[in-house]
Amino acid sequence: MSIEIANESGAAVETDAILAVARYALDEMGVNPLAELSILLVDIGYMAELNHRWMGGDGPTDVLAFPMDEGTIDHGPAETGAEPALLGDIVLCPEVAAKQAAAAGHTAADEMHLLTVHGVLHLLGYDHAEPDEEREMFGLQAKLLEGWRAAR
Repeated sequence: MSIEIANESGAAVETDAILAVARYALDEMGVNPLAELSILLVDIGYMAELNHRWMGGDGPTDVLAFPMDEGTIDHGPAETGAEPALLGDIVLCPEVAAKQAAAAGHTAADEMHLLTVHGVLHLLGYDHAEPDEEREMFGLQAKLLEGWRAAR
């Protein structure tokens, strides 16, 4: 699994843990081990710009996911000569995550892990627009986080 991470947020973030939780979630979801993922950590200003440009939202958000090939997720072992799947990009905003963590009563690191798994699930086609989708996605998110924490 090739996961690249770039911290352009200016915040001190444990990128190794973010990589580990992303890798765990992808492995548990059966994503091809040759798949590629990019994670970008940005500041509030850039996240607000991305949120406005791509989602029509006002202000910064916590996580955005940009799938490369929606609906063509590569599961299972690679075929001989197959190109690795490009899953897409996850963009995280540590400053927004820290505020949410304080409101939720857990650490900023825990919030970043949750948002990373949330972004991975979005790249894999999960959504939470409808109540049934939300129950499924958030239940899976909780299960993945519990499993990752137990495995640490």
